[in-house]
Amino acid sequence: MAKINDGIRILQGLLVFGNVIIGMCGIALTAECIFFVSDPHGLYPLLEATENDDIYAAAWIGIFVGFALFALSILGIVGVIKSNRTLLMVYIILMLITYAFEMASCITAATHQDFLTPNLFLKQMLERYNKSDTDNNNDKWMTEGVTKTWNKLMLQNQCCGVRGPSDWQEYTSAFRVTHNDADFPWPHNCCVMDAQGSPVNLDGCKLGVPGYYNSNGCYDAISGPLNTHAWGVAWFGFAILCWTFCVLLGTMFYWSRIDD
Repeated sequence: MAKINDGIRILQGLLVFGNVIIGMCGIALTAECIFFVSDPHGLYPLLEATENDDIYAAAWIGIFVGFALFALSILGIVGVIKSNRTLLMVYIILMLITYAFEMASCITAATHQDFLTPNLFLKQMLERYNKSDTDNNNDKWMTEGVTKTWNKLMLQNQCCGVRGPSDWQEYTSAFRVTHNDADFPWPHNCCVMDAQGSPVNLDGCKLGVPGYYNSNGCYDAISGPLNTHAWGVAWFGFAILCWTFCVLLGTMFYWSRIDD
């Protein structure tokens, strides 16, 4: 009997420790997802225009799950210490529901990385950048967001188009409809800028003279941050799920050993 009681005490300690880790992971997950949805790189308008911003939905779910894990970890610790079957039953049921939400968040974030292809952003850029005729207010708002984001992206990262300046030459675009090829072979934001934010040599940029225009594409500047955040939301979430699964199994076993 003494050995059984000692074993239960050890299990109690392990479950308390396990819930402390779950609570800390919940706080970290919430902080990570809040950072992501705050859009520090200003890329959300590009995803929104593709009408597939599920990666942000996964992050919003992660925020909810993080708070839930923190709250439930406290409930679990109290239930284990007090050996209260009712509290532990509520804990197990709510934790299973939270577990399902976090699994959905992880799967969404992990699979969404395959969606972020160069052609996706190329199509959106060609259709919406500097588009003059919009169908409705929502279309106008998206077009303005895409244009502003691309202008900022090309200036800050010293890049041009998705794969390079040739994107503006090889494909039909809304930009080409309103800008002639001689004056605007590509947007002026593709030019190398001086300290005042003006092209170093506008004519050299128009002619494609090396050193006066940015020849590299912007795809890495877009996919890099998005894939990094998606990876963080997905795989940190999976790690939490693995740990939580073990704690849940231990809690169920402990619950079965508590006398009514």
